[in-house]
Amino acid sequence: MSTAGKKYEAAKKQVEARPYTVEDAMGLLKRVHYAKFNETIEVHMRLGVDPKHADQMVRGTVVLPHGLGRSKKVCVIASGDKIKEAEQAGAEIVGGDDIVEK
Repeated sequence: MSTAGKKYEAAKKQVEARPYTVEDAMGLLKRVHYAKFNETIEVHMRLGVDPKHADQMVRGTVVLPHGLGRSKKVCVIASGDKIKEAEQAGAEIVGGDDIVEK
């Protein structure tokens, strides 16, 4: 049976088992982080709605202020004039059969 690490246990002692406001929770997250990378967080909210009723369904999306941190790369495998068109259109990786071999 594995046990939790020392840093995790130290962070766990700083957290009380009670509901937090959003401001308090964000401050707590910044204080108790224990990894050397940007950690993922999970948020649970009790909204007080009954999803069985059509007028109380909760659906939507959230736009993050700094995006997802991922960029899209476009690779085009073409020949002849299509290579120049792809480069002008903004493709990052353009080529022919040599791209397939990579």
